[in-house]
This record gives sequence, C-alpha cells and structure tokens, in this order.
Amino acid sequence: MTAQAHMRTDRVASTPSLRPTVIAFCCLAIILALVVGVGVPDKLVLRHIVQTLPLWPVIVLGFRRSNAVGWASLPLFFFWLLLMTLIWLYLLGVSHLINGHFSPLEIAMTVIVGATSLIGIGAFWRLKSRLPALQAIVLFVVFAAFQFACLRISLLPSIAHR
Repeated sequence: MTAQAHMRTDRVASTPSLRPTVIAFCCLAIILALVVGVGVPDKLVLRHIVQTLPLWPVIVLGFRRSNAVGWASLPLFFFWLLLMTLIWLYLLGVSHLINGHFSPLEIAMTVIVGATSLIGIGAFWRLKSRLPALQAIVLFVVFAAFQFACLRISLLPSIAHR
C-alpha cells in the first residue's frame, strides 16, 4: 500500500460518524412537530412537553456523539412510530385502539413524527455502538419506561388540558 493510500484510509477511519447527530435532529423534529405543530394550535403545550421529555436527553447525547445515543433513542423511535401507526389505522377505520378527532395539521404532524422515527431507527441500525450488551439493554429499558411514564403523566387531568 502506498503512503498516500494509507493516509486516505486513516482519514476516512478517523472521521466521526454523523449518525448520532442525525438521531439528535430526528428527536428535535419530533419535539417540534408535537409541541409546536400540535401543542400550540390546540393549546396543549404542557401536555406535549411532558410527552416529549425523554427526547431531550437523547438530543444532548446525540450532539455529544455519545455511544449511548442509539440505545437511548431506539425505544423512543419505536414508541412514536407505533403511536403514529395506531393513529393512521384509526383514521383509515382499521383499528380503534386510539380514537379522537384529528385536524389536517395534526395528521400532517403524524406523518412528520412517523417519518423522523423511521429515519432515527435507520440511523440506529447504521450506528456502530461500542456499549456492552448489559448497558445497552439497561438504557433501552430505562428510556422505554421513561417514555411510557411521561405519556401516562401527560394524561393526568392537571396536565392533559394545559
């Protein structure tokens, strides 16, 4: 191998991955879609802030390019993709696990949240995480529980209508 080819290989290998940043931007897009796109027009900002609380630490991890970002974000992307899918199935008349009235703006926001969740999942699969298996599992479970707890808290009467 020539010295020039060896230098090119080293440079490519040492270039940091942008995937943690992609994950951070996906989380930010979900927050904006839910808080600004749905919460502001419906006057339910607090409810949507509480629902998106687990995404904030993932944004910090992503911009810091932490090895933990993938395993912390994955349950959140699955959660939001599942929720958006249930809304779409309700709108199509296929399922009634979720019901309600959804404005055209809210429907557009479900598309944004669903698409960014898929992009985030794709970024996770391409991410090279060097976390031990036990640490990855713990992160996944903790962030999944955090997300479910935040959704439940957001449905409490003192928060649900604010």
